[in-house]
Amino acid sequence: MNKKFKVPHTYVIIFCIILIAAAATYLVPAGQFDRIPDPTGSTSKEIVDPDSYRNVEQNPIKPLDIIRAIPAGMNSSAWIIFLIFIIGGSFGMINGTGAIEAGIGRMVSKFEGKEKILIPVTILIFSLGGATFGMAESTLVFIPMGIVLARSMGFDALVGMSMVSIGAAVGFSGGALNPFTVGVAQGLAGLPLFSGLGFRVAGHILFYIAAVIFITRYALKVKKNPETSIIYDLEKQNKEEMALSEIPEFTTKRKLVMVVVVIGFGFIVYGVSHGWSTSTDLNAIFLTMGIVAGLVGGNGPSKIAQDFVNGAKALTFGALVVGLSKAIVVVLESGMVIDTIIQGGAVLLGSLPKQLSAVGIYVFQVIFNFFVNSGSGQAATTIPIMSSLGDLLGITRQTIVLAYQYGDGLTNSLYPTSAVLMGGLSLAKIPYEKWFKYILPLMGVFLLIAFAMVMIATAINLGPF
Repeated sequence: MNKKFKVPHTYVIIFCIILIAAAATYLVPAGQFDRIPDPTGSTSKEIVDPDSYRNVEQNPIKPLDIIRAIPAGMNSSAWIIFLIFIIGGSFGMINGTGAIEAGIGRMVSKFEGKEKILIPVTILIFSLGGATFGMAESTLVFIPMGIVLARSMGFDALVGMSMVSIGAAVGFSGGALNPFTVGVAQGLAGLPLFSGLGFRVAGHILFYIAAVIFITRYALKVKKNPETSIIYDLEKQNKEEMALSEIPEFTTKRKLVMVVVVIGFGFIVYGVSHGWSTSTDLNAIFLTMGIVAGLVGGNGPSKIAQDFVNGAKALTFGALVVGLSKAIVVVLESGMVIDTIIQGGAVLLGSLPKQLSAVGIYVFQVIFNFFVNSGSGQAATTIPIMSSLGDLLGITRQTIVLAYQYGDGLTNSLYPTSAVLMGGLSLAKIPYEKWFKYILPLMGVFLLIAFAMVMIATAINLGPF
């Protein structure tokens, strides 16, 4: 009996990569670059001296050292792991008030009967969530609402799901203030937190416009002729969904919670623009915002504490991926082959124009995201290598982060290895192959926009601004 291939668990994939990295320490010649202070003074980390590469004595990794690399990776990336836990716990406290669900539900329901306005507004709301607090898993809560709303407008479940999930993906990929991708990657690359904001906002706007045009055109076509729906047969079978009346009431307390969240993000924007540290001040703001929101929302101390635990627990998978992925770098560094890989990449890409080298890094991130689609985990795995490679090729670290950011975020809406995507499709009762057919043209547009943005960033030597 033939069994369908099942993609292994992400942890298994990463551990296999660790084993491959360990094998590389036996097969790849050991080598080393000298590290020197950044002459521009724009980063707090040392950079590679591109003319200093030399071969050194081979230092293959022993079997026990493979296991030791995992806690070593956890230790070296502890600040990122705790940042993820605290942000997750903080939003657990906020979500425990019901304010986000009620607020978004209230806003989208006001546009019932105004479909030409509804779609861009709904996408905008969720894109702002993706751009500011990395909204991803939490979109699952709103997909049933989005589908009910879409069907009430004469659309189908594809429109309802994409307004929510693609909306969040647009902001997540644009990454204006996304702590899970841009924040982590810039920290690893030694860049000021959330620097390069203006350029990323421009990319966000382009992704947003593309999404609005694509989803609106499809939605109006379905409204005009329901038989043009990619899931027409399924639409006739799935009409019983959560009623709009079941959306929680947007009470005064919940409105005040949203005010607390807005003020909290105001402090975050102010703080990161004045050099506050990621590991202490940013965590403190998120904790304060979550606790105050819970109290304002009428929850008691025990309920707030439980919501914090639930929120942090929901991000355990992603947080531990960071440390596990960092073990790959630990193995390569311990075996003295990481610099050889960087040198090899520089030789391979260095023969290309600088713009194409940057695009090559972007394409690598797109492919790598199929196997490790945790944004923070992918950053921990690739940014240390790619930022050093960028130093050799004359590509700014801001551009390297941009290439990672686009390579990571966009294809989460396409790859079947994305747990959030598959969970959303399950809630929406949409087969993956139908979603793939629907989303593929938009994904092509997204990837071309990202391609162009990376090319422009390389041409202007994008730096902090």
